[in-house]
Amino acid sequence: MLGTLDLSFFSWELLAPFVIKGFIFSIWLTVVATIGGIILGTLLALMRLSGKTALEIPAAAYVNTMRSIPLVMVLLWFFLLIPFAIGRPIGAEMSAVITFIAFEAAYFSEIVRAGIQSIPRGQVNAGYALGMTYQQNMKLIILPQAFRNMLPVFLTQTIILFQDTSLVYAIGAYDMLKGFETAGKNLGRPIEAYLLAAVLYFLMCLALSKLVRAIQNKVQIIR
Repeated sequence: MLGTLDLSFFSWELLAPFVIKGFIFSIWLTVVATIGGIILGTLLALMRLSGKTALEIPAAAYVNTMRSIPLVMVLLWFFLLIPFAIGRPIGAEMSAVITFIAFEAAYFSEIVRAGIQSIPRGQVNAGYALGMTYQQNMKLIILPQAFRNMLPVFLTQTIILFQDTSLVYAIGAYDMLKGFETAGKNLGRPIEAYLLAAVLYFLMCLALSKLVRAIQNKVQIIR
C-alpha cells in the first residue's frame, strides 16, 4: 500500500478550497472554547472554593460528571438533545461550540482551582490584613498570580482542545480533518489526504508545545 502513495499529487491550489474553511472553523472553535471554558471554569472553581455547600456540591457534580464522560458522547448528546429541548435545530457548528465550552470548563476548572490553592496563604492573609474583602482579595491578589502560574497549563489544555476538535466529524461539522477527508474523496487520494492532515496536526501541536515550554521557562524566571 505504501508503495502506491503519491503525495506529489497534492498541491496547495488543490487542497485550499477544501481545507481552508475547515481550518478556520477548527481554530475558531479552539479559541472560543478556550475563552468560554476558562470563564465558566473559573466560576466553577470559585464555587468549589467558596466554602458554601449550596455552591460546592453542584459545581463538584458538574465537573466530575463531565470529566467522566467521553467528549464524543457529550457531542452527540448536545447535538441531539438541545434541538429536542428548544424545538428547533441549532446546527452542528453551534452544537460543537456549546459542547466544547461546557466540556472544557470542567478541565479548566480543576486547573484554576489548583492554581488558586497554590498561592501561599500568607499573601491571602496579607490582603485581609489590608482590609480587603474576599472579592477584592481574589481579584487583585490571588487570581492575577494564579493565572500567571497557570498559563503554561492553560496552553497545554488548549493544544489538547485543538486536537479534540477533530471529533466534531461525529455530528457532521466541517472542521480541518473533514476538509482533508473531503479533498481526499474528491481527488481520489483519501490515504494521502489523511497523512497530510496528520502531518499538519503534528506540526501545529509541536509548534504550540515549544511555545508552552518557552512560556513555562519565563514564568519560572519571574518566580
